[in-house]
Amino acid sequence: MTAGIAPFSEERLETIRMIRDSAAAFADTARARKLRFQGIGFDRDVFREMAELGWVGLAVPEEAGGAGLGLPEMVALAEELGRSLAPEPLIAAQLSAHILAAAGETEVLASLLAGQSVVLTAWQDRANSLDVATGADTPRRFVPMAAGATHFLWPVREHGRVALHLLTLEEVDLTAEDTQDGGHLATVRPKPWHGHGPGRHLADDVAEALSEGLDRAALATAAYLLGGMEACFALTLDYLKQRQQFGRAIGTFQVLQHKAADARVQISLTRAAVEQAAEAGAPALISRAKARASEAAMLVQQACLQLHGGIGYTDDYDSGLYLRKAMVLAPMFGGAALHRRRYMALSPELEEAA
Repeated sequence: MTAGIAPFSEERLETIRMIRDSAAAFADTARARKLRFQGIGFDRDVFREMAELGWVGLAVPEEAGGAGLGLPEMVALAEELGRSLAPEPLIAAQLSAHILAAAGETEVLASLLAGQSVVLTAWQDRANSLDVATGADTPRRFVPMAAGATHFLWPVREHGRVALHLLTLEEVDLTAEDTQDGGHLATVRPKPWHGHGPGRHLADDVAEALSEGLDRAALATAAYLLGGMEACFALTLDYLKQRQQFGRAIGTFQVLQHKAADARVQISLTRAAVEQAAEAGAPALISRAKARASEAAMLVQQACLQLHGGIGYTDDYDSGLYLRKAMVLAPMFGGAALHRRRYMALSPELEEAA
């Protein structure tokens, strides 16, 4: 976080700085490049190391085995991972950890927090929606990096509640499709079962925890996009200073300066929205931040690609990697249009609170 978070204590600011420093150890876009379109798309050993650092359980209460930290710490971590294009499904795992803690499922949660298991939540059955699937046997779509999962949380909306089930990898069929960034999204289908539902029943109603967890995941994704924007923009500024044309650095050309200035404005507005949402935690502000980040990420990454000129369109330069990651994450946990509508629906609550 930046100097705009003055209300935080020095101790909390130090915690955020420590999180950023520890995340910087993973700041290697070459690792992300190497893992593209390979196997499960991420490194399980790195995921385990992240879990051992407490990142999966960053916001899980201490009594449930987590670190008990808040949204600002989560946002700081996601930003740094966005800078390095970390492919591990950490945000998705944090969502699962939040739901498991609320459900009181200690055994699976402990395994996830230790990085021994990769538990992903399969909640969505259609695009452009934040609604939970209604059928127990309904295929779940857009599950990120599902080929690397060991378990799936399977929420089912029924009779005004959201029941929670747990399925192992052996209890589902996966159809994975590669994404632009070298990872994949999967459609997950439960195999035929006998009894009252798929897998093992964990809880009768996790509606509140799931809703809160999806908000947290949306905000973390916005922060990841913000980190990617800032990292790629920094690369672009360096390129504008170094690239020579007609005997001078191309960064001195006014038309390129204007495009860079527009990108800088988009980044600044996104940072303001993300930080305000992290401080307040209001669902309306989280939707505003996600809408802003999803839209700005595409604008900024496209501008950075154009400012790099021909080299930006090659696969050898990192600007293209950041754009591809933004293309995948912009609609994740709700795209710009969906969250704009949600913000408009929720904004009266902000006025009443004020």
